[in-house]
Amino acid sequence: MIVAAGPGSRLRPLSELRPKPALPVRGIPLVAYQLALLAHHGVSEVVINAHHLPDRLIEAARRYRPPGLELHFSVEPQLLGTGGGIRKVAAFLRESDPCLILGGDMIVDADLGALIESHRLRRDAFTLLLRDDVRGAEFGTIGLDREGHLRRIGTRFDLQSEARAGVYTWVNVVAAHAFDSLPDRDAFGHLDDWLAPLLADGASDIRGEFCPCTWEPVGTPREYLAANLRRIRLGYLDPDARAQSEGTRFETELVIGAGAQIEPGAELTRAVVWDGETVPASLRASDGVFAGGSFHSCSGEQA
Repeated sequence: MIVAAGPGSRLRPLSELRPKPALPVRGIPLVAYQLALLAHHGVSEVVINAHHLPDRLIEAARRYRPPGLELHFSVEPQLLGTGGGIRKVAAFLRESDPCLILGGDMIVDADLGALIESHRLRRDAFTLLLRDDVRGAEFGTIGLDREGHLRRIGTRFDLQSEARAGVYTWVNVVAAHAFDSLPDRDAFGHLDDWLAPLLADGASDIRGEFCPCTWEPVGTPREYLAANLRRIRLGYLDPDARAQSEGTRFETELVIGAGAQIEPGAELTRAVVWDGETVPASLRASDGVFAGGSFHSCSGEQA
């Protein structure tokens, strides 16, 4: 499952034009990265939940669906939260033991096969992929004891006995029997309302695991711009080659989407131009995105 129904409020106004997982990152939609990663590791079926501008997300996912990968969609008229979105498709997820659940707002590259194998050997209910990352203070961390059991979730939940902590990459391996413990309500969060109560009741089959991985979040304007301007090397996809084959152009600190035009006289630096846009000759701007006929600065963070 790719959890992709969030409204992307921190990415406004870009997310008002397209849903966050459909925003172009180096010329292809963000959801294309997750689909390619899953297909690379042998996944044959994926469900994607959608809420905000669902048709745009479905269109992007279908266009960039890797060969042999079957797509399903779960549209939420009312936002159900991360846990509620998972609960709605639990019957589908139970068909694979274990299944993979990924967040839809990051680029990640990790050995999912090795993660699944260690999860199976331990017979755990949940395994969360964590990362040693200097950005821990910014994103928050999850704490583990010496055996890898979850003991802390951010600053919201703490059972003490922590030996190591890492940033949560939003990659999860989940056993089929874990869905037996889902809360009996429609809307809730998966960490605070599902895993935390289980841990508080003494569950010992919820672990985190550290694996070498690439992880780039794409949740704020600043992160979005950085992901576009930095060439990320991945083991499962060459996004630049795919984008260039469709007409995206890469210049020094400039990504110009397919069919986009920059009129003579315009000056853009450290910027992204979405596909099909026309940048007027009068524009002088940097550190932002030209989309929807306007330039949107990415130099400051959204509240």
